[in-house]
Amino acid sequence: MDFRAIIASHPDVKGATADRLIEATHAALHCAHACHVCADACLAEPMAQDLAQCIRLDQDCADLCLATWSLGTRRTGQNVEVLRQLIELCAKACRMCAEECERHAGMHDHCRLCADSCRKCEAACRAALAEVH
Repeated sequence: MDFRAIIASHPDVKGATADRLIEATHAALHCAHACHVCADACLAEPMAQDLAQCIRLDQDCADLCLATWSLGTRRTGQNVEVLRQLIELCAKACRMCAEECERHAGMHDHCRLCADSCRKCEAACRAALAEVH
């Protein structure tokens, strides 16, 4: 689905789609998916107990990414303070998750791919903050 088209169709948007925010919500949705898969894959690894922190950060990051996607796509009314704080927190969770996944990336492709998704989401969230005011 083209997120820009559906958001542009919203009666309160009137053409001001906030493209960087749309990119951040899109990246957050993809990151949440990557984190869910990575956590599940970590659980399937023979030494899953050694990946407990990775699993925890994957789950925390996924939850924050989904919240960012949900709040970031709403256009009726405003809650800018909460949205800004959530985007900042999402970027921080993505950074922390990426750092942990990078520790395991040499042994587990799912961690490498998750870290990449987290880095992209972190960058997109930081860029979106310029539009959310």
